[in-house]
Amino acid sequence: MTGKSQLGDFLQARRSQLRPEDVGVPTYGERRRVPGLRREELALLAGVSASYYTRLEQGQSLSASSEVLDGIAGALRLDDSERRYLHDLARADRHRTRGRRPAPERVTDATAQLLDVLADVPAIVLGLRSDVLAWNRLGHALFAGHLAPGAPDLSGQRPNMARLAFLDRHTRELYADWPSKARAVVGNLRLVAAQHPQDTALHALLGELSAKSHEFASMWADHRVKACTVATYEMRHPLVGPLTVVQQTLSHGPGPNMVVATTEVGSTSRAALALLAQAITQPSTQDTIPAGPAPTRPQADTA
Repeated sequence: MTGKSQLGDFLQARRSQLRPEDVGVPTYGERRRVPGLRREELALLAGVSASYYTRLEQGQSLSASSEVLDGIAGALRLDDSERRYLHDLARADRHRTRGRRPAPERVTDATAQLLDVLADVPAIVLGLRSDVLAWNRLGHALFAGHLAPGAPDLSGQRPNMARLAFLDRHTRELYADWPSKARAVVGNLRLVAAQHPQDTALHALLGELSAKSHEFASMWADHRVKACTVATYEMRHPLVGPLTVVQQTLSHGPGPNMVVATTEVGSTSRAALALLAQAITQPSTQDTIPAGPAPTRPQADTA
């Protein structure tokens, strides 16, 4: 998944997505053979020579300074997340090392306590590669009620939210606007991949999703980057019907993150969550949720 130059691939993709009229480059009505900006046009906007930019895009130069990268980021109209991603890619290309097996991920005592306190709020704890390390009862019922409640405790068989989003029918049908959710998943994985280029388990996951989902492969090739810290989604839950939630990622620095789903006070969505909380106290709840195909299990313990 790394290619000859991740930086070059990203630059080429984003350049092709930027139209001349977006940045005030005159075309004088000429017919252009390639989509987006030409290399020399982008180089001019970035304040570098066309030959240097060409070498950078072709992966022949790995020594771009922060100033040069910032100039290119400005020319490409990158936002803050995309700018950080650009710098991460350049750093990864400069310091290429052999991949390594990641260390096991675990839920800290503090995170476990927070998860317990948030009993009335759907919450799940996700590892670096979107593996579900833990969830509370309401988080399980909202996001993956068709899976066994104890699934996160099986380190070699933990659910993976990225895998579920693309390969699991239940999760796909859970989101009214599934493409928006899918693009957010892919955009976040791109950020993680740039920050952890030596993570072999992560690249194995990316390879698996690309092979098994043409939609993932297409979105990954688009090189879009998105930090999924806060997002609003309309969900169609099989047990309580439609509801709109705000999914927020609570990060405490390096280590697992917690994703919580909140609803507006007094809304029908808040009422639906309350109904779901009441329903999961019923022993037969699991039998009422239609089960989708089980997600593909990872080949090795990536937790």
